[in-house]
Amino acid sequence: MDNTENKKSKLVVSHSPHVISLSLSTRIMMTDVMIALLPVISMAYYVFGWLAIKQILISAGTCLVSEFIFVGMRKKSLTLTDFSALITGVILGLSLPAPAPWYIAVVASVTAIGLGKVIFGGLGMNIFNPAMVGRAFVMIAFASVMAASGYIDKSMSIDVMTMATPLNAFKQSGILTSCSDLIFGSINGSPGEVSGIACILGGVYLCLRKTVSWQIPAGVIFSVLILGYLAQISGIQTGWTVLHQIFSGSLLFGAFFIATDPVTSPLTPKGKFIFGAGVGILIIIIRLFSGYPEGVMFAVLLMNSLTPLINRWVKHRTMGEL
Repeated sequence: MDNTENKKSKLVVSHSPHVISLSLSTRIMMTDVMIALLPVISMAYYVFGWLAIKQILISAGTCLVSEFIFVGMRKKSLTLTDFSALITGVILGLSLPAPAPWYIAVVASVTAIGLGKVIFGGLGMNIFNPAMVGRAFVMIAFASVMAASGYIDKSMSIDVMTMATPLNAFKQSGILTSCSDLIFGSINGSPGEVSGIACILGGVYLCLRKTVSWQIPAGVIFSVLILGYLAQISGIQTGWTVLHQIFSGSLLFGAFFIATDPVTSPLTPKGKFIFGAGVGILIIIIRLFSGYPEGVMFAVLLMNSLTPLINRWVKHRTMGEL
């Protein structure tokens, strides 16, 4: 066998995610995610101006530098060109309060790459969504900056930043935000969550491109619709309708851009739907019965920990098996 034949028959063994088609390489998938995030980023800029762009740039830049350093320390091949660290930084930046100090984004980004990704072996080996690991760390370490008051800055000229986020306003004072404001985006919150329609546009693009599995956002939205409606008609949450549950907070942003991470979600279509439904159930439980008005971050991380069990429970069917 000559050298040409040797090259053609070479068997490459690597860790997940395993690519079936060249059209689904990691770089192309991450590029699709970046394109899908453009409507979200545009609305974030429209609402918060350069404050939102600042958080995104700091988070993305720090994630890239952190990956370069940590991967180099482990003497592994550099992986910056797969754009996974870049997307982690952009999603993380969109999930942080726009007025948060610069060091919040830096600490969150270093934690996301170091503890959320590289420590497990790098891309395809991490158990938890790296961006949510970083956000959870700064939420605990810098509680005063990341709490409800961290979103409000009355000295700013941006009107929405002088008011509480919709979930906090309702949780603390019973103030109801109109669904139209939640859908089209003229509210306070994390930059990635201010416009439901922007999240839907980006999410539909990802599903049509088959970059993400539609079963996950479908599971999230379906379970929230059911439980949100039950909470509405039972009087557990008077005034806050099922549409408020869907369009408030980072539910849609999390359903399409965070929970759909292919590394930390199950493998089979059925498993993906179960995973998404679990995320939605946990979101409602946290919103209704905990002190936190939002629950997407904790719900995703908790379901990430159950992904191996879901994969064992819902196994791939062997070819030809009935």
